[in-house]
Amino acid sequence: MPTTALALLNQPSRDAAPHREGAAAFDLVDPDAPHIGVLDLGVTRGDGVFETISVGGGHPQALEAHLRRFAGSAAALELPAPDPEAWAAAVRAAAAAIDPVGEAFVKTVLTRGVEGDGRPTGWAYAAPAADFSRARTEGIRVVLLDRGYRRDVAQTSPWLLQGSKTLSYAVNKAVLREAARRGADDVVFVSSDGYLLEGSTSNLLLRVGDTLVTPGTDLGILAGTTQGDLFEFARGQGLGTEYALLREEDLASADAAWLVSSVRHAAPIRQVDGVDRAVDSDFTASVNAWLLGRTR
Repeated sequence: MPTTALALLNQPSRDAAPHREGAAAFDLVDPDAPHIGVLDLGVTRGDGVFETISVGGGHPQALEAHLRRFAGSAAALELPAPDPEAWAAAVRAAAAAIDPVGEAFVKTVLTRGVEGDGRPTGWAYAAPAADFSRARTEGIRVVLLDRGYRRDVAQTSPWLLQGSKTLSYAVNKAVLREAARRGADDVVFVSSDGYLLEGSTSNLLLRVGDTLVTPGTDLGILAGTTQGDLFEFARGQGLGTEYALLREEDLASADAAWLVSSVRHAAPIRQVDGVDRAVDSDFTASVNAWLLGRTR
């Protein structure tokens, strides 16, 4: 079996014509061969959306939640609505087509296609996940960076697409380079009016006493699939869960803090702006074991 796999969708949306009439919903194709045109708007403009879905023990995790968010991002960009059945089948096929590994991922991408053509481009790419064991056990160092928008930007300026998972990730990569220059591994964005938001590719999660707390999704941040699952886990452990407005001092005073995401899972924050903070190793281990063991 191959190390990577690529499912190329023939008709990513029922609202647009297929690329080949009468063909299958998707084909597993050579991931190393060229498939995307140089005039595709995903390439030339970053005009598209994506999701990265963790695969544990061969099972795509939180697939329905990812596909709902995928559809929400597409709607925000006024892209043709993704066909959920075709995409779910493509994700499962790509995940099943690679060599069995403990942890993998499938990345789904939907672009507007070639300008003027009217047919979106879509694919699902599967590969082994990177080794995040060190981040999960030792923790990560973060710096706080101003995002440059107020916390109500999603309401005042919806055209900025805050909270949508678009292909335009130049800023996300730039902040990681800035974090590295400051001796850190990742960032926590702060709104221009002083509220904690999210990481570069993750959600912020705090434990305050017996409650898990995260910033609300009305702050122009991405609604986290992993964060949602962890709230379910917490309630099963008898813990409370809360969406709240949080400031820098809330992060400093929290009993523990994590950046949580689909593939890295829960990475405990061990340092903020050069100041060490406590890590709850036991709870982190139980959280990550639960995340890795999900079968849906």
